[in-house]
Amino acid sequence: MVERGFEGMRAGYGQSLGWVLAHRPVMLVLFLAVAGATAWLYIAVPKGFMPDVDNDQFNVNLLAQQGTSYYQMLQYGDQVSRIAVEDPDVTSLYTRTGGNNGAANSASLTVNVKPRRQRRETVVDIMNRLRPKIVNFPGMRISMSIPQPIRFSGRNSSATYDYTLYSPDTDALYASAPTLEESLRRLPGLLDVTSDLQIRNPQIRLSVDRDRAAALNVDWNDISSMLYNAFGPQLVSTIYGSNNQYRVLLEVLPQYQRFEDSLKLLYLKSHSGQLVPLDAVARLQLDAGPNGIPHSGQLPSVTISFGLRPGTSLGQATDAIEQAARASLPASIIGTFQGSAKVFQDSTRNMGLLLLIAVLVVYIVLGILYESYIHPLTILSGLPSAGFGALLTLLLFKIELSIYSFVGLILLIGIVKKNAIMQIDFALEAERKESKSPLEAIHEGCLIRFRPIMMTTMAALLGGIPVALGWGAGGESRRPLGMAVVGGLAFSQLMTLYLTPVVYTYMAAFLERWRATRRRGALLEAAGQAGD
Repeated sequence: MVERGFEGMRAGYGQSLGWVLAHRPVMLVLFLAVAGATAWLYIAVPKGFMPDVDNDQFNVNLLAQQGTSYYQMLQYGDQVSRIAVEDPDVTSLYTRTGGNNGAANSASLTVNVKPRRQRRETVVDIMNRLRPKIVNFPGMRISMSIPQPIRFSGRNSSATYDYTLYSPDTDALYASAPTLEESLRRLPGLLDVTSDLQIRNPQIRLSVDRDRAAALNVDWNDISSMLYNAFGPQLVSTIYGSNNQYRVLLEVLPQYQRFEDSLKLLYLKSHSGQLVPLDAVARLQLDAGPNGIPHSGQLPSVTISFGLRPGTSLGQATDAIEQAARASLPASIIGTFQGSAKVFQDSTRNMGLLLLIAVLVVYIVLGILYESYIHPLTILSGLPSAGFGALLTLLLFKIELSIYSFVGLILLIGIVKKNAIMQIDFALEAERKESKSPLEAIHEGCLIRFRPIMMTTMAALLGGIPVALGWGAGGESRRPLGMAVVGGLAFSQLMTLYLTPVVYTYMAAFLERWRATRRRGALLEAAGQAGD
C-alpha cells in the first residue's frame, strides 16, 4: 500500500513537472519573486540575540529612594518576599541587601520555582503574573529579569540589558542622564528602566576647625577614629567560650544612628585627657552627594538598564534607544550598549557577511567538484526558497531571528542543496552517456531521484520537529533553530522539485550558446590566419 501510494505521488509529480517545464517563464518569475521576498523578510523579521532559557529561576531587583537605610531595605525585601512566596509555583528564595556600588538602598531577590516538568507555565509567565503585584510597590523601583545563560559583562546590572553614557564633563553627564532615562521609560517596548545614577544620597558634611582643634589638643586622626568606633563598627575584643567565640563590636545604639543631631552627643578624648564634644571642633552640615562615581574605562559613566516587553525584539529596542539618545544627548556625551546588547549589535552587523561567505565557500567547493562555473549556480538556486520558508516561519510564529535561528539558516545551505545535487548528477550523466537533451535528462533525473529526495528531506524535517516544538530541557533556546530548519525544508522541498529543473535548462541553454560563441570565434580566428 505504501509503495502504491508513493508511486502515485511520483506519477503526479511527473505530470506537474511536465507542465512546469512547458511553462518555464512562469517558474522563473516565481523564483525572482521568492528571492525578492526573502530579502524583504530578512529585513522585516525582528532581530534578537539569545532566547531566554527557563532554568527554574528569576531575579527581582529592588531600588528604593536615595538615602533609604539598610534596615529599611530589609523590611522592603521582606515584604516583597512575602508576596513572591504566595505564588503556587515559587518554592524558595533568598534576598541580598545592599552591595550595589555601595548603595544601601538596593536589594535583590533570587526566586526559585518548581522544575519545568512540574508546572504548566514558563518562568516568563510566572514573572508576568507576579509583576503587577510587586512593581507598584510604593517608594520602590522594581525590575525583574531571567539569568542569562552566558554573561557578556561583569557589570552588576539590575535588568537584562545596559546602555552606558560616557563624558569627561561630569555636570553635563549627570544633567542629561535623567532626561534620557525618562525618555526611555516612555518608550512602549521597554520596561524596568533603571539607572545607577545615585547623586542625591543624604550626607553630613563635617568641617573641622583646625585652629580650635589644635587649641584643644585634638587632631583629625582622633576625630576619624571616634567616628569609626561609633558607626564602623569597630572590633574591640573576642570573648572565648567553652564551645564558641564571640566578637565584641563597638558602636552606638541604633536609636542614635538615625538622626544627625545625635552627632552632637559624641565626645572625643584629647591628648591632654579631657573629653571634648564633637561640635566644639567641627561644624555639621546636611548635604547631598553621590554614593559613588561609576567609571567605564577612564571616564565617569552612567548606566541605564532596561528589559523588553513581550513582543518587542532587541533589535527594535536598540534602534529606539539610539534614536532617543540622538534626540536628547549633547555632543559631549557618548552612549554605547554594554553586555548582551553590545554583542548583539556586533553579531548583527556580521550576520549578513557570514551568510555570504558560507554561500561563497559552498560555490567554490561545488565548482571544484563539477569543474564548472554554471552548475553550482543551479544547485544554489534553491537557497532563496529555503530562506523564504525559514524567515516566513519565524515571522508567523513571532520568533526572533536570533543566533540559534541564524545557525538554522546556515544549516539549510548544506541540507537544501542536496536535492539539486541528486537531480543534476543524474542529468549530467544522462547527457554525457546517453546523448539526451538537457530537458529530457533533467526530467528523467527528477523522476528517478524523486524517492531519495523525498526520503532524505522528510528524515531531516521530521528530525527537526521535536527541536521546533521545544521538547527537552532548555528547549526554548533551540526552538528558533528547529523552526528555521523545518520551515525552510518544508517550503524549499516544494520549490526545488520544480525550480531546479527549470534553472538547469536555462543554464544549459546559456552554456550551449556560450560554447557556440567560442567555437565561432575560434573558426573566424582560424579562417583569418589561413587567409594570411
